[in-house]
Amino acid sequence: MSKTKLADHHSDETTYRHLKNKIETSSLSTAVIEIAVDILTILAKSEAKIHCMGLDSVHFHELADWDSLMDVIAAAVLLDQLSNASWSVSKLPRGNGLVKTQHGLVPVPAPATAEILVGFDFIDDGISGERITPTGAAILKYIFRNGIHQAIPQSQLKHTGYGAGSKKMAEMPNILRALVFETEAKKQADTVIVATFDIDDMSGEEIADAADMLRSTQGVIDVSLAQVKGKKNRTSEQFCLLIKPEYKNVVFDACFLQTSTIGLRWRIESRVCLNRVETSQVISAENDNENYRIKTVNRPNDTQTHKIENDDLGGFSTLAKRRNIKYKTELAAQAKHNGSANK
Repeated sequence: MSKTKLADHHSDETTYRHLKNKIETSSLSTAVIEIAVDILTILAKSEAKIHCMGLDSVHFHELADWDSLMDVIAAAVLLDQLSNASWSVSKLPRGNGLVKTQHGLVPVPAPATAEILVGFDFIDDGISGERITPTGAAILKYIFRNGIHQAIPQSQLKHTGYGAGSKKMAEMPNILRALVFETEAKKQADTVIVATFDIDDMSGEEIADAADMLRSTQGVIDVSLAQVKGKKNRTSEQFCLLIKPEYKNVVFDACFLQTSTIGLRWRIESRVCLNRVETSQVISAENDNENYRIKTVNRPNDTQTHKIENDDLGGFSTLAKRRNIKYKTELAAQAKHNGSANK
C-alpha cells in the first residue's frame, strides 16, 4: 500500500516544530495532545542527539508519513482512555541486519530506536530485520518514563486483541498482541524498585541519620536495615529500600549522598497490596473522648481488620495506657463495622 506524504522530507512541514504545532492546534482533547507531544518529543530528542542539533532543527523522515504520525496520535488516545490501567511488555526483540532509511542503510536497531531504548532489556530470538521502529520505541519510552509500566501481576486474563502489519517476515507472522488482565478489586498490584547496599564504615549514629534521611526522600516507600557479615567477616548494615519506579534516579542519588556506599544493587519486583482506608474513630471513656486514626483493611474473605495509627498513641505515658487505648479503639471500630454490616 502506498503512503501519502504530508510534505517533502526536507520541507518545513517535516520539522518537529511544525508537527508539534499541528498536534497542539488540533481538535483533540488536552490530555491526548499532551501525551502525543510527549511521544513526539522523545523521538525528536533522540534525532537531535544523533545529528548534534537543536530540537527546532530536527527534520523527521519516516514520521512525516501520515500513518506514522497517526500511530503517535492513536497511542495517545489509547493511553488517555486507559489512564487507570498499567502496562507491561516482554523483553524486546533485537533483530539484525540493515534497514533502508533516508540516510541510506543503517544497522538494526536503527540509531533513533537504539537511543530511545537505552536501559531496556533485549533478546535475540534469531529473527532478522527491523523489529522495532523509532515510533514504537518512543511509545514504550513514554510508558516507562511516566511510571505506568509494571511487571505482569497475578491476575485474570479478560480480553485479547491482535493487529497485523503489512511487512512480511519469513520466520513468523507480523502480529502485535495485546492482553488485558484484571486484578482482584480488593488487591492493588504494582511494581516497586528494590535497592540494597551494605555499609561497614559508618557509625551507628551516622547510619540512623542516613536511614531517616532516606525515609524522607521523595519516592521512598520504606527503608529497612539488617545486620549482615561482609568481607573479612566484618559486621555490616544492609540497607533495603522500596522505591516508586519513577523516582529511581532521585533515590539512588540520595543513597550515594547520605551514605558512604559506592555501589548498590537494584531490581524491579511485583507486589500486591490490600486496599487500606484511613478513618477517624471516637472513643468515649471516663477520661478520654478523642479522635484516633484507624487504618481499615478489606481482606479477601470479606472481613475487615482495624489498626490504630501508632503515632496517635505517642502522648500516653505508659505501655499499659497505650495498649488500653489501642484495644478499645480497634474493638470499637470492629463493632461499628459489624453493626453496619448487619443492617
